[in-house]
Amino acid sequence: MSSSPLSPADCIAVENELGANNYHPLDVIINRAEGIWVWDVDGNKYLDFLAAYSAVNQGHCHPRIREAAIGQMARITLTSRAFRNDQLPLLYRKLHEMSGMDVSLPMNSGAEAVETAFKAARKWGEKVKGIAGGSQEIIVCSDNFHGRTISIISASTEEQYRDGFGPLTPGFVMADYGDIEALEAAITPNTCAFVVEPIQGEAGIRIPPEGYLAAAGRLCRERNVLLIFDEIQSGLGRCGKLFAYQYEDVVPDGLIVGKALSGGFYPVSAFLASREVMDVFTPGDHGSTFGGNPLGCAIALAALEVIEEERLAERSAELGAWFLEQLRTIESPHIREIRGRGLFIGLELDEPARPYCEALQEEGLLCKETHENVIRFAPPLVIGRDDLEWAFERIRKVLTD
Repeated sequence: MSSSPLSPADCIAVENELGANNYHPLDVIINRAEGIWVWDVDGNKYLDFLAAYSAVNQGHCHPRIREAAIGQMARITLTSRAFRNDQLPLLYRKLHEMSGMDVSLPMNSGAEAVETAFKAARKWGEKVKGIAGGSQEIIVCSDNFHGRTISIISASTEEQYRDGFGPLTPGFVMADYGDIEALEAAITPNTCAFVVEPIQGEAGIRIPPEGYLAAAGRLCRERNVLLIFDEIQSGLGRCGKLFAYQYEDVVPDGLIVGKALSGGFYPVSAFLASREVMDVFTPGDHGSTFGGNPLGCAIALAALEVIEEERLAERSAELGAWFLEQLRTIESPHIREIRGRGLFIGLELDEPARPYCEALQEEGLLCKETHENVIRFAPPLVIGRDDLEWAFERIRKVLTD
């Protein structure tokens, strides 16, 4: 027995009454999407300028990925890792070919992949570097966002993420983002890893000073510290390269990916690392019933092939540079700074960004505020220049009205 569709007002009322109050969404109720466009329950059409926080870099419901998902659903979806499946080796090989990393460990959510990286780094610190067990330290950066599990919020400087959730997990040391001297000062004999976003997404698309990542790589090598990049948001073409760290001459020991690894169809994430790092795991140390399942692997493989074959990173670089140039022509006393790489752009205001996002919704453009006063622009990478021009006119109108 199926219930009748709810009215928009009823959808909001039921969500507010029966759902946890852990998000503050715009009041648009989406029930269909294709490519760069989404439609609400009333049939209104919007240009998606958030791309599910970069999870749909390939566009909504990409036919190639959909075909892979449906085909795999008809065969087998889950075996658990108690048995092997024929899709996991294909994903392993593709991740190795595209990233250059030795090995990978698939999980589901981005936060799970971050937790996997933390565990690998800590065990490497004890078993390989020789740090006394329980003394391992991981350096993270101010204003980072790696997820919201207990251990991840313990590595955060955002008070809201930590408030009321103690006792927090020890073993994290903070260094100011983009400050190589702060990183050097934070390293001790107990430091096993430095985990950092090459571009901070949730913090408002913050880009470190040129040369910071390369300097961090040299410092970590000198001090025998693992360098691990969290590319869950910035990676897989979003920033104009396959990975954001590739803007500098640096090779990480570990790489965390998620979001667009699934093309938006199904949660898939992975921790990629050198053989030395990943070999600290033995059977039973870590796992996931769903991590590496055949459905997720088939979807992720197709998602990666779309990024590669449709040259989405190159497309992001070209269109992002043009769009940044256009945005910087807008004359508004409320704009503090516009920054970005590829189609990963933050527009910082001197006042709250939420009203601007609501006004853009009225104009048919969906985006979202981050850190109160920054508007994040991150459309699906399949977008065309004509659609970016359409979006720009609406952004300029809202910012100058």
